[in-house]
Amino acid sequence: MTDRWTPPAALEDFAHLDHDRAARRGYPEAVYCEGKTPDQVRAIAAAVAERAAPTLFTRAAPELARAVLAELPDARHDTDARLLAWPPLPPEPSGGLVVVLAAGTSDLPVAREAQLTALHLGRATELVVDVGVAGLHRVLARLDLLRRARVLVVAAGMDGALPSVVAGLVSAPVVAVPTSVGYGAAFGGVAPLLSMLNACSPGVAVVNIDNGYGAGHLAAQIAAPQA
Repeated sequence: MTDRWTPPAALEDFAHLDHDRAARRGYPEAVYCEGKTPDQVRAIAAAVAERAAPTLFTRAAPELARAVLAELPDARHDTDARLLAWPPLPPEPSGGLVVVLAAGTSDLPVAREAQLTALHLGRATELVVDVGVAGLHRVLARLDLLRRARVLVVAAGMDGALPSVVAGLVSAPVVAVPTSVGYGAAFGGVAPLLSMLNACSPGVAVVNIDNGYGAGHLAAQIAAPQA
């Protein structure tokens, strides 16, 4: 069957891809898909394919993921994280270990986004799931792994207490990610955000609500090979 898709008139009408970002910053561009149309996302993916530029596509709902895969059929697609990575294989890992923790299973999509971002930016990663503070023994059982990390990313909703607990147990910096998980008074992630900003353990940096990509990127930078 012939593909009769016609791209928008000009990519420059709605996007200017930053092809030099990797040379300038050391890390390739990411495309935030949410809010874009499928045709716009597909046109961007076509330009990525033409330039053979490593790219992450974040917040890709199923329809937008299909648009990416139409142009980059071998891209890695993680449906939980709503993330696509091209090329599908991450670079050979270098630098320190990034350990990502999800407080609960409901926090896992954000944690996966952080882990895959760090992985495809060239860091070795480990994912630790369902270790919220309601069962503190679960965190303590993974201390050996946590203390091997150069940096830790902790995704938590509800009361957002886990990053402060983890930071009190390790010497590495902690990147805290508040998630929009919780009952009404969690206010869509505002409650854990404020808890993390008020963490009594030093060494906790906080990114925006549900921003797994930002957390993974920061962790990759912190864990970069040292000159």
